Order: sequence, then C-alpha cells, then structure tokens
Amino acid sequence: MDKRRIIYYENELTDEFSTAVITPKAIDEAYVYCHDSAFKKFTHFFWYRVIATPIGFLYAKLSHGHRIVGKERLRAYKKRGYFLYGNHTQPTGDAVIPSLLTFPKDAYVIVHPNNVSMPYLGRVTPSMGALPLPDNMAAYRNFIHAVERRATEGNAVVIYPEAHIWPYYTGIRPFKDDAFAYPVKLGTPVFCFVNTYQKRRLSKKPRIVTYIDGPFAPNTNLPPRQQRRELRDRVYAQMCEHAKLNRVEVIQYVKKEEEHG
Repeated sequence: MDKRRIIYYENELTDEFSTAVITPKAIDEAYVYCHDSAFKKFTHFFWYRVIATPIGFLYAKLSHGHRIVGKERLRAYKKRGYFLYGNHTQPTGDAVIPSLLTFPKDAYVIVHPNNVSMPYLGRVTPSMGALPLPDNMAAYRNFIHAVERRATEGNAVVIYPEAHIWPYYTGIRPFKDDAFAYPVKLGTPVFCFVNTYQKRRLSKKPRIVTYIDGPFAPNTNLPPRQQRRELRDRVYAQMCEHAKLNRVEVIQYVKKEEEHG
C-alpha cells in the first residue's frame, strides 16, 4: 500500500502522483490499434481471459477485498457496446477492475502510453485491451477509429476522465468533457463507476467497493458540443454522490496554497 500520508498538490487537472518511473514510447501512425489476424485474436483471448481475468479477480479480492455494487445495471447491455467512466485512484487496481465490472463483455481501456511501454508487460497490455493515447494527428485518426470500432463491436470502452492517478483519493476531481465526444457521436450508452474505500476488520488496507450507475444517454435535443458538456455534468454529479460513500482516508490531499494560507 502507498506509504505516503499527505500529498500536496497544485492543480487538480494536471498533477500526477503515480510513483511509476517509465519512459513512454511514441504512439505514432505506425502503431497498430486493431489486429484482425487469427493469431492476434487468439493472443487477445489468451492474455485477456486465460491470464489477466483470473489473476485480476484474485488480486482484487485478496489485496483489496473488492466488492461491486450495481453490476446488474450493465447486464442489460450484454450485446451492446457502451462507455464506462471511472475515478483514477489505483495504479494496479484501475487496470484490472474494469474487466471484473464488464465481465463477460471485454473491456478496452484508454491508457497513457506508459502502459504499453513497460518492460515485458508493455508488450502484452495491448492484447489485454489497452488503447494508448496517440502522440500525433495521424495516430489520432487511428486511435479514434479503434475506439469507435471497439464500441460498435459491442465491447465496453473504459475511460478515466481525470487522466492522472491520485492514489486513494476520496473525491472526484474536475474533468473536461472531451472524452464524452465518443458516446455523443455514436449515440452509445454511458455508465460510470466509483471505487470507494471502506474499513476492513482484518487488514489495514481498506476494502475497495465499486459503485456502478447508469445508463446515461446524450441529450439529442442539444447541439453536439452542448451534449458533451451536459452529459459530462450528469456523470460528474453522480460520481460525486458515490464518492460520499468513502469511509477511509488513506492519504490526505492538501492544496499548496492552503498549506501556506
């Protein structure tokens, strides 16, 4: 568990508090997001279902006593793709929990290039559903195509709109509406989840309880840009409500100006 007890921050939108030190590789137009060969489909099944899913389940249960509330909300969408937005508070947990929420549907997670740049593991994370953010416009077109394809194929596309990891943070940080352009364009349902921290009897490490809510649908009576903002606001408000269910504060976050004020 993270040994820090107080973290001082300056900007909720840009500060990053992950302790991982990784040099990200460039995600340019040569990066292939979607593979259609039989071999690549097999490696996706192998790494995602045979390796990652059971290991992720054991990790979440044994390390965090993980529990899910509201999974029935997703069951009605077994055959339809959707976007799933969550808070970003666990370096490892945020990589494995989405697949537990969406099971048996595959989850494709939009990630920082760090996640595909790690030695050894970075070679298999794309097979486990990682969609790294692009570095240039040519790569951006490929990225958008991959996101839209995975959603229209009936998968879950998972987005952490806060973008930066704040370990064990118990609030919801402000985030932009950019990531809501996908469901607005595709008319795809939206769900949100919040990982909260609860006390455990036999462990100092808190239990993670994940609350799921939705579906939220874009308001098609508004222009696309306003649809994004309105959809973001509804999702953000609901995530803030679930964040009130936190019962343990492992790390205290203090704004630097407050420290000196």
